[in-house]
Amino acid sequence: MTVTQSSVAVLVPLKSFASAKERLVDALDRTERSDLMRDLAAGVLEAAGGLARWVVCDDEEVAWFALANGAQVLWRSGGLNGSVQRAVEQLAIEGFDRVVVSHGDIARPRNFNTFTTPPSATPDAVVIGSDRHGEGSNVLSVPTNAGFTFAYGVGSFARHISEAERCGLTVVRAKEPSLQLDVDTPEDLALYRGGQ
Repeated sequence: MTVTQSSVAVLVPLKSFASAKERLVDALDRTERSDLMRDLAAGVLEAAGGLARWVVCDDEEVAWFALANGAQVLWRSGGLNGSVQRAVEQLAIEGFDRVVVSHGDIARPRNFNTFTTPPSATPDAVVIGSDRHGEGSNVLSVPTNAGFTFAYGVGSFARHISEAERCGLTVVRAKEPSLQLDVDTPEDLALYRGGQ
């Protein structure tokens, strides 16, 4: 199967800005946390470039934000894994062969090129990029027809590799430094503010 840019969608799951980044409560007040999440999410959507951009959410303010930033909205609830799963299934119905799922809190993403077109020898591969600790799945690119089940949360990088293997898919581990820093903790915030 040949994957073209027009058959790839970037999907960004976002929860309410009002409740975003609660682990930063000692470093930022509520308005600052909301503003930070908006800035990070806008950067992620911008990094998608000319690719079809979708936001999955269950919050009206987030939906308006997505539309203002050139993304379409999939209204889904039920937690991160359930909402991403149903969104990817919907994007398959919409005709997309591959979906690149990206966290919305990546600090300075440049682009998703590494994730849109797997190596020609493995067009059906799962392409996965970890966080800076090698534990989380910051960016995950999957073929929509693979029966892949998402398993975000602590240790998701290893779980997603196991799931790809269960589906009989090749795993490509992407090394893209600009996608490894997601801003969750005060330490992450310090790196972000320091230009890392």
